[in-house]
Amino acid sequence: MRTAAFGLLIGSLVSCEWKEPAAQASVLKPGPAPAKTEASANTAANHASPAEAAPPAGTVKIEPASTPAAEIMARKQVPILCYHQVRDYRPTDSKSARDYIVPTADFKAQMKGLADSGYTTILPEQLYQYLSSGTQLPEKSVMITFDDGCDEQFDITRDILKPLDFKAAFFIMTVSVNRPNFMRAEQLKQLSDEGHSIGLHTWDHHNVKQYQGDDWVKQIEKPKAQLEKITGRPVQFFAYPFGLWNQAAIPELKSRGMVAAFQLSTPRLAESPLYTIRRIIVPGGWTGAQLVNRMKSGFKG
Repeated sequence: MRTAAFGLLIGSLVSCEWKEPAAQASVLKPGPAPAKTEASANTAANHASPAEAAPPAGTVKIEPASTPAAEIMARKQVPILCYHQVRDYRPTDSKSARDYIVPTADFKAQMKGLADSGYTTILPEQLYQYLSSGTQLPEKSVMITFDDGCDEQFDITRDILKPLDFKAAFFIMTVSVNRPNFMRAEQLKQLSDEGHSIGLHTWDHHNVKQYQGDDWVKQIEKPKAQLEKITGRPVQFFAYPFGLWNQAAIPELKSRGMVAAFQLSTPRLAESPLYTIRRIIVPGGWTGAQLVNRMKSGFKG
């Protein structure tokens, strides 16, 4: 049975059983295309020579890239979608909660829209190889990501993705593993075994801009080791809680084996584009066509 302390912790931080967090004002919603300060796409860089297909997600440990940041910035951005909860609205859901909930029928329509438009899903490992070495991706690539580890990400979304042969990346907050309303360890293992990617979303969703000293061990090192034990695979990709980051976090993540990190919709940091990869939060209500149009406008450069 969930303890009262855990209930308060989870309720104040994430969307699986939502209560509006104090930090909610800082959560970034789908925003405009990248600022003009980012380098424009380099056509030659975006059409690299084909390479062998990437191995299954997480089976091979990735070595950190030494690619110049300017070269990475010059590559065309790949649309990356961020979801939290996929379930029907409840009468008790607040307006803030609904910003992070996509009704099942809407999610199914969005995924069908991607498939009908010819999109192929890729995983963080493939995106990393593309950004760091120019490995060619399918012409219409998209990455689907889920944050927090809500249980319907296994119970509902997995069944929608499977017939389309879509794969996704799941960023897990480890304090919630095996807790009510969240995925169990064996479900994370199954997702990994089925070819999905399991990444880290900290221990308990605290803002990385506030970390000091041993917080990096508690929030990154130990949770990373826990997920690697569950999946039997390296965990090298990270999603910032609330999408919030600062430059001080980047060397801390690098030193702990993270090769890339995902934020939300603010411009990338030109000096560290692999650690400020952009995503957009997909709301309920968007049709498949609206999603495709938003992807095209939001990831131009």
